[in-house]
Amino acid sequence: MGQKTHPYGFRLGVIKGWSSNWFAEKDFAGLLGEDITLRRYIRQRLQRAGVSRINIERHPKRVTIEVHTARPGIAIGRRGAEVDKLRDELKALTQKDVTLNIQEVKKPELDAQLVADNLARQFEQRVAFRRAIKKCVASSMRMGAEGIRIECNGRIGGSEMTRHERSEPAGRVPLHTLRADIDFATSTAFTISGTVGVKVWICLGEVVDETVEEQQQKA
Repeated sequence: MGQKTHPYGFRLGVIKGWSSNWFAEKDFAGLLGEDITLRRYIRQRLQRAGVSRINIERHPKRVTIEVHTARPGIAIGRRGAEVDKLRDELKALTQKDVTLNIQEVKKPELDAQLVADNLARQFEQRVAFRRAIKKCVASSMRMGAEGIRIECNGRIGGSEMTRHERSEPAGRVPLHTLRADIDFATSTAFTISGTVGVKVWICLGEVVDETVEEQQQKA
């Protein structure tokens, strides 16, 4: 079960929150499709900025979008020119008022999406895959991750047949522990010989309720 359940969805409502916050009785499908379009457009538009995650909050006539990025300077642009331009484009796309907030990811080595995208980009540049995987694992552990696991599948290194590569065990990545904060992401490398899928699990520690912790200390 732990292999097949999405680590984020498994912990949703327990230690993880929703990335889209809104409620609709009538046009649910339309708004969901709009969310997907917005996320796809922002990721494509800010490809060089290293987008980690996008949170969307809806109000009756306004959409608030929070973009977490590793390079906020590229996303904001000189004197906020890029942000204003992107905001206008999103307004035209949604036909609603858009509030755009850019948040910086302080430690990109501890963000699964950024690690997966970085690894996929290295595969596309024909970097030695084993060295690239080891380097990502080492940098994440050095920055304070409790554990990291990386799996790659596809035509790795230009091989004729599909190969499956897994990183050496580093730290602990508990898949069934709900209080364990597991950051999970996937990315795809489009190489000359074919595609390579990348999966990254990063354990950031445990989220323990303060009252539970106090009871355990008393016991």
